[in-house]
Amino acid sequence: MSQTNMAQPGAEQPLTQLVLNKWFSYQDEVFLPLKNLPNKHQGLFSIAFAGNFSITHIKAIIDFFAKHNQTVTGLCQYQPDLSLPAALCFYIKQAELPINPLVLQQFSSTLDFQLVQIACPPNLYEPGLLVMDMDSTAITIECIDEIARLANVYDEVASVTALAMAGKLDFSESLNQRVAKLTGIEKSLIDELKNNLPLMPGIKMLCQILKQHQWHLAIASGGFVPFAEQVQALINLDEVHANVLEFKDNKLTGKVLGTIVDAQQKAVILESLQQQLGLIKSQTVAIGDGANDLKMMATAGLGVAVHGTAKVVEQAQAAICQGSLLQLLYMLAIPLNSVATV
Repeated sequence: MSQTNMAQPGAEQPLTQLVLNKWFSYQDEVFLPLKNLPNKHQGLFSIAFAGNFSITHIKAIIDFFAKHNQTVTGLCQYQPDLSLPAALCFYIKQAELPINPLVLQQFSSTLDFQLVQIACPPNLYEPGLLVMDMDSTAITIECIDEIARLANVYDEVASVTALAMAGKLDFSESLNQRVAKLTGIEKSLIDELKNNLPLMPGIKMLCQILKQHQWHLAIASGGFVPFAEQVQALINLDEVHANVLEFKDNKLTGKVLGTIVDAQQKAVILESLQQQLGLIKSQTVAIGDGANDLKMMATAGLGVAVHGTAKVVEQAQAAICQGSLLQLLYMLAIPLNSVATV
């Protein structure tokens, strides 16, 4: 089939008729190839993913942006990894500010997909930096809550964790409160939990792909070193930064040693790594789920909330609200160069 035929689908034809990784304009229900690639340093890139897309979706999305005074000047269907379904990227050349992420989420959820808007997207195919939170981001649990469960103080600790993650309690204060409740727990229980950490779906494959493209991978966690080091081994991270629990006679003393890795320290870690690696800001990415990740996200070129609360989703640049973390590739592999092929 010729590209000309592919570029003029009828209203009921599936989007698989479009050429992957090629940019088109869409006017009067006709796709026309764009002569020039979008400029990554200008405008906004709106990514629709995790949906079964049709021409109807394209029309609805373009109309949605128009209602927010944003005009789509190009669109592209692409598939950054064969294990992911194809996504759509809408380029808005002239846009002053992105739409509130909660508004994007509300709109896209009615059509059963996810939608994010980012500026100056990172390039998967150049060296970069990913700094991730650990608990409820790289792994599916909050380690401190699970330790508390083993010690039969789960309800007390989990309630404080929830306040801290929602930004309603200072993180350092909350950490000290929670760790104090764990006094006397045997190190063997910590080791048992450490050896059975459940990874977040998609994180291992994501890290494998990033490492193939010379990305530096790190954890900056308000959690604890034994668990962070275990995650490092499981997904081949370059380094981890987390809090140090004090043990005496193989039991927790209820104290944290050294500098606490809080929101500010997470941001410092990311900025320091960026400088050490000689990277431009746009090649730095931070992901996390809690309010204590927001400063780190703001410091990065791209900050992505992972299954986060409404407060975190609203303040992050983008969000993955459900599904695999491999979906982060949609934001890193927008086809803006010749090597961006499946």
